Amino acid sequence: MKDAFGIPQSLLVLGGTSEIALATARRLIARRTRTVWLAGRASPQLDLAAEALRTQGAEVRTVDFDALDPESHAEVLGKVFAEGDIDMTLLAFGVLGDQAHDEADPPAAVRVAQTNYTGAVSAGLVCAAAMQTQGHGSLVVLSSVAGERARRANFIYGSSKAGLDAFAQGLGDAMYGTGVHVMVVRPGFVRTRMTAGREETPLATTPEAVAAAVELGLRRRSETVWVPGALRVAMSLLRHLPRPLFRRLPV
Repeated sequence: MKDAFGIPQSLLVLGGTSEIALATARRLIARRTRTVWLAGRASPQLDLAAEALRTQGAEVRTVDFDALDPESHAEVLGKVFAEGDIDMTLLAFGVLGDQAHDEADPPAAVRVAQTNYTGAVSAGLVCAAAMQTQGHGSLVVLSSVAGERARRANFIYGSSKAGLDAFAQGLGDAMYGTGVHVMVVRPGFVRTRMTAGREETPLATTPEAVAAAVELGLRRRSETVWVPGALRVAMSLLRHLPRPLFRRLPV
């Protein structure tokens, strides 16, 4: 069960090698979390991530999970919840894709959409239902400011995150009053392996900063978290900017 300040004892990470997710897990373990499940495709990287968290004193287990295989999600994730209550699920998997390449390769673009949106819909519904059955839990969904308004430079990725964001908000409304808390996290540009070599946008941040924002959001039981917070105002302005002017921006 979560303590009075919202810190979970048990954590399920969907996307077990995500740098943001692992930074969040480390921060929560330092506070209170004692049991962690890392779900992702079996790989040496997943095993190394689990071992690194064990050195902090947590019991860590891995589970073979594929976002692109939604037919398996109910069985795979159901086994995790059958082992005991999960106080928090962090939905952190996703791919950035390559906009220029993916525009010319529709199947590649579809893979981005299937990973970031379709896979998340499936896994999110499975976990939310399991938490509703146990009567409590937080589902934290890593969205992106890219979903606020599609940009020419990354509209395939941005559209997938827009769908994810809308889904998570709706799921939060559906879960309201059930004991299940859904929190949408909207980071801007995060310095990770996934963004290495790409030009940073203003207000760039780090996995550790996102992790700190997640913890604060849990304590406040927030429904939406912006990282950094200044992006909330910036994106509100961009979202309402007339389209002819928006097209002229170097974004």
